[in-house]
Amino acid sequence: MDNATVITLSLDASTLEKMLDFYADDLVQSDNPYVYFQARGEEVTVTAYNKEKDGLRKVVFQGRDALHESMIWGKPEEPVRAKPKPVKRQLTPTINVDQIGSDEVGTGDFFGPVIVVAAYVRKEDLPLLKSLGVTDSKLLTDEKILEIAPKLLGALDYSQLCLPNDKFNEVTKNGNNMNKIKAKMHNRCLLNVKARHPEAKAFQDQFAEAPLYFSYLRGEKEVLRDIVFATKGETKFPSVAAASVIARYSFLRNMQEMNNAYGVEFPFGAGPNVERFAKAFLKKYGLEEMNKVAKANFATMKKILKAQGLD
Repeated sequence: MDNATVITLSLDASTLEKMLDFYADDLVQSDNPYVYFQARGEEVTVTAYNKEKDGLRKVVFQGRDALHESMIWGKPEEPVRAKPKPVKRQLTPTINVDQIGSDEVGTGDFFGPVIVVAAYVRKEDLPLLKSLGVTDSKLLTDEKILEIAPKLLGALDYSQLCLPNDKFNEVTKNGNNMNKIKAKMHNRCLLNVKARHPEAKAFQDQFAEAPLYFSYLRGEKEVLRDIVFATKGETKFPSVAAASVIARYSFLRNMQEMNNAYGVEFPFGAGPNVERFAKAFLKKYGLEEMNKVAKANFATMKKILKAQGLD
C-alpha cells in the first residue's frame, strides 16, 4: 500500500457510528489505546481516534484510496499529495436489467437485530430510485431513510429476515459465526425473491469471497449459486442499494420498538458510549434481559460481564 497520501477529517459521533457499520467487515484490532476503531482495505486504512474536540473526533485515511474514501464522509482538512479522481461509491444505476440485490444491517451493532433484505428492481423502477436518492444506506441520514423507505416498500417486491438477539445468541452458541449467519439469511432472502422473479439477475454486497460464502451454506437444502458478488455493492447495483435502505429502515423501527419497550434510547454501533449504556442497562434489567437485546459474542459483552464479575 502506498502510504504517501494521508487525509484527516473531524467527524461527529453520528457519522462515526455509520462508519463502524460501513467498515464492519474490514475492522482490525488496534493495540493503540487512543484508537476508537481501525479498518483496513486493499488500498486504504481508516483510523478513528477516541479524543473529542468540540464534539468531533479525528479520522485519518491513509493509502492510495485515501482521497476517494475520505470524500465519502466529508471535506479533507489537510492538503493531499494525490491527483483528484472521481468520487467512488456513488450509486450509478448503469446495470439496466431486472435484478435482485441483497444486503444486511445490524452486524456491527451491539444492540438490535441482524436484518437481511433482498429487493427486486425492474428497469422501469430505476427512475424512482434515482428520484428518491437511493444509495448505500450508510451514506444517507436516518431521517432520509425514514422518508424514502416507505415509498420503496410500496413499489418493490422484497423478502426480509430479522434475527433478534436472543435468537442470534442461541445460534452463535451452536457454532455459527456472523458470516455463516449472514450467508444463510442472504441465501434464503434471495431464493424467496428469485422464486417469484426467476429471470432476474442476482447481486449481493460481498462480505466473503464466493468459495467461502458457499462453504457456509453446506448442508442447506437449497442454495442460489448464480450470484454476482461485489464489495460495497450498495453503490454499484440499484437492487442492493434498495435492499440496504429497506434493511436500515426496518432496523430503525426495531430499535424504536426496543426503546418503547424499555423506556430508554438504545445507542447504535459498539463504541465507548455503547459500553457505558450497556453497563447501566445490565445493572437495571439484569443479564436475562440483556441477552434479549444485545449480541453476547461481542467484546463489549465480555468487558461488561468481567467488570461485573459475571464472566
